[in-house]
Amino acid sequence: MSLPNVQASEAGLHAVDYWQVIKNRYGIVLLTLLLVFMTAAVITYVMPKKYESSAVIEVKPRVPALSPLGSTMSEVSGASRMTPQFFGTEFEKIKSRNALEKVVANLELVNRWNVDKEQAILILKGVVNTQNIRGTDLIAIRVRHTNKVDARDIAEEIANAYKQYRAEIENREAERQLVELNKAVRDQEDKVEERRKLLATIARQKGIIYKGADSFYGTGPGVDEDMGAQNAMQTFFEIEQQKVQLETQIESLMKYDSEQLMVYAAGLNLPDNILKTLYPQYLDAKRQLDGLRINGLGDRHPTVMAATDQIEQMKGQLVQGVANLRQTLQAQLDMASNRLKSVAVMKDETREEAIKRGLDAQDYVDAKRDFETDQQLLQQMKIKQMGETISTKIPRESVEVHDAPVISNAPVSPNVKLNLILGAVVGLVFGLGIAFFLEYLDTSVKSLEDVERYLQVPVMAVIPKEISLLHKQSGSSPDAEAYRILRTNIEFNRKNPEDNAITMVSGGAGEGKSTTLMNLAFICAQGGYTTLMIDADLRRPRLHTYFDINNAVGLTNYLTTDLMLEDVILQTPADNLYFMPSGILPADAAGILNSRRMSELIQDVKQRFDLILIDSPPVLGVSDASVIASEVDLTIIVVQHRKLPRNMLLRVKHAIESVGGNILGVVLNNVDIRSDSQYQYYTSYYTYYAPSEVRPATAAKIETAAASRPKAAAATRDDSEADLY
Repeated sequence: MSLPNVQASEAGLHAVDYWQVIKNRYGIVLLTLLLVFMTAAVITYVMPKKYESSAVIEVKPRVPALSPLGSTMSEVSGASRMTPQFFGTEFEKIKSRNALEKVVANLELVNRWNVDKEQAILILKGVVNTQNIRGTDLIAIRVRHTNKVDARDIAEEIANAYKQYRAEIENREAERQLVELNKAVRDQEDKVEERRKLLATIARQKGIIYKGADSFYGTGPGVDEDMGAQNAMQTFFEIEQQKVQLETQIESLMKYDSEQLMVYAAGLNLPDNILKTLYPQYLDAKRQLDGLRINGLGDRHPTVMAATDQIEQMKGQLVQGVANLRQTLQAQLDMASNRLKSVAVMKDETREEAIKRGLDAQDYVDAKRDFETDQQLLQQMKIKQMGETISTKIPRESVEVHDAPVISNAPVSPNVKLNLILGAVVGLVFGLGIAFFLEYLDTSVKSLEDVERYLQVPVMAVIPKEISLLHKQSGSSPDAEAYRILRTNIEFNRKNPEDNAITMVSGGAGEGKSTTLMNLAFICAQGGYTTLMIDADLRRPRLHTYFDINNAVGLTNYLTTDLMLEDVILQTPADNLYFMPSGILPADAAGILNSRRMSELIQDVKQRFDLILIDSPPVLGVSDASVIASEVDLTIIVVQHRKLPRNMLLRVKHAIESVGGNILGVVLNNVDIRSDSQYQYYTSYYTYYAPSEVRPATAAKIETAAASRPKAAAATRDDSEADLY
């Protein structure tokens, strides 16, 4: 497996086991939490106590509450609107240098605090805080100081100084506006006077009478004709219409025949038109004549002849009347034509005169309009001037203090409860961060999967933490089950039953290699195997201390002299269990172990014992373990949980394989099952296999599933065992 894939798998493994990390490093988390909490408590204790006083003020826009001339508020409401930056601007004004200088001077802070003016202003900026009260137009001025009297005085003086400062600004602004308004009024008066003089000059030159209205001779602006011209034009149009009518009538009289002409002429509404009465009589006479003829009278009847003569006379009168009517119409047409010519001349003359008068009056009308407009504007400006003058005399405060500051008896800083809570929270977060950071940096073996992933060898047993020597425990013990599992795995994992010479190695000292070998040998002896333990750790031998045996004669004596095996192999108090001490420690341990005599020893004891377990020194430091691994059949690596980095374990494996050693598997030793819950499954035999006749102390241990060690077992541990873990 490549190293990048290994790192990716490790990262995935950490991501799903955060709670396990916390359990494994809860000591660091608690220590960090305690340190930060105590630091927060100490800082809170040594921090100076600060007292707070506050003044609540209302800042009103600079608009008169009541217009002095009776104008409605709607006329000035636009000036009273607050912008979104209103309160921010006022906050800066409250803490401005001009306001703070007044506070320093009024309270004599230079002498009171024994500082210069600039330092006093800087201190004030640090202790003064302004805030808008939510949902209102009020401003809270808060002052925090170590002296509660100073806090009250500063808050009160800040409000007064700001009130005075704002009044100065507003008065100065009002005076400036009033000065500008007075100047504008004077300029407008001069302008109106100039307009009046110009109007008078135009009126004299044009001979126009000023009527006080925007008119000239009763006409509106822009009219270019007077009434005479209008009357002449109207008369011209009326006479022209009469002329056209007469021409039409005469033309009609000329185109009709005699009978049609009589009918048409009788219908004309003209003065002295006899045809209107004569023509109906003529028609009536003709109807009477027709009636006589219908009654059978002939044309020579006297009555018919008399009627015929009368009709002829009347017809002659009609013809004469038509002729007279034509003459009358012609005479009226001639009169209308002559009159039309004279009226046209008069119309043209009056129009020219009206145009001239209109042009002459245009300058007057414009000058008069400008004069009256400027005069009206001047009146409005004088009204405004009077209103502003009265407004400046009305007493009104734009800053009103609603809550005066008082002396606070209880300090507001430091907030002990809040600081301690924050200290606890920060300590917990910081502790968790350190725990996860250390877990990230920790490359030691943490699980069975780590061993099998990196070393590519099986885990043969998981040995819980704080297991003591089994041969010193009375009766059956659940601790032995882990070694029974190890014994079973050795039996089924070795390919050749004759491979019975096994050495146990570790990467470094204190990983529990010797204790593991001792307990495994005891369990194998209990299982009926004649077992021999050889202490080949010629650097720091420990096995002889477990049985209180003298280490004067042993392995080194056998390898360097002609002693027999029976002289160096001792029977232990346990049945089937034999032990060969290390002997006197030599100067060249590796040279003694890497000898033909050592090889012959291993071959000899293999024939005499069912199982030979050889203890060796750590493989990463001396070459003794590599020499032993090359001589024996199998090698078991003892790895202490969460101790050596993974790269060190790889070096252990490579060191054994480089000398031709055959690695049987790994024993994961000293596992804290209380924090690493993933191993509780492997140690469940504490409750499952516990015998019912064990004494109370052992029963308590069974119930806690090896979460804590029994006092009885711990009491039997030899003092020298502390060096083995």
